[in-house]
Amino acid sequence: MRKTSVLLVGLLVLLLFSFCAKKPPVVEEQPPPKVEEEKPPSPPPPPPEEEVKVLKQEDLQPIYFDFDKYDLRQGDREILNRNAQMLREFPTVKIRIEGNCDERGTVEYNLALGEKRARAAKDYLVNLGIDPDRISIITYGKEKASHCYNEECWQKDRRDDFVIVSQ
Repeated sequence: MRKTSVLLVGLLVLLLFSFCAKKPPVVEEQPPPKVEEEKPPSPPPPPPEEEVKVLKQEDLQPIYFDFDKYDLRQGDREILNRNAQMLREFPTVKIRIEGNCDERGTVEYNLALGEKRARAAKDYLVNLGIDPDRISIITYGKEKASHCYNEECWQKDRRDDFVIVSQ
């Protein structure tokens, strides 16, 4: 019996080794490939904001007058032509023309002269096609005069200013 037991043990050892040898090789499991989630398409970027153009006060130039006059000089007509062009480019802009005088003369006289100066500029702009409803006038006479005592300074006081009142 001893022989049989030894034989049986040997057989068992052989069987064990044979089963161990036939095991399939261990393969490491790899994670499933990553599937990128489909993102919804992002909305297109908003169009660049259009720059809102506005007329600047310095775009409208003043005009000047000779002593005791309200007629428009040639150089001032050219300035008015440029001012009219600016007003055409900005059709919603409303302006006020402010007539001014130097300090010489009476208050009443200068108020009347300042109004004539403002009206002359308005009439010229209207003749160039600017809607009269977009233009108001006011006279300050000598109220805004610089109170100086020479021709160079007085010349600066004899003017029409063009003031933007609404865009």
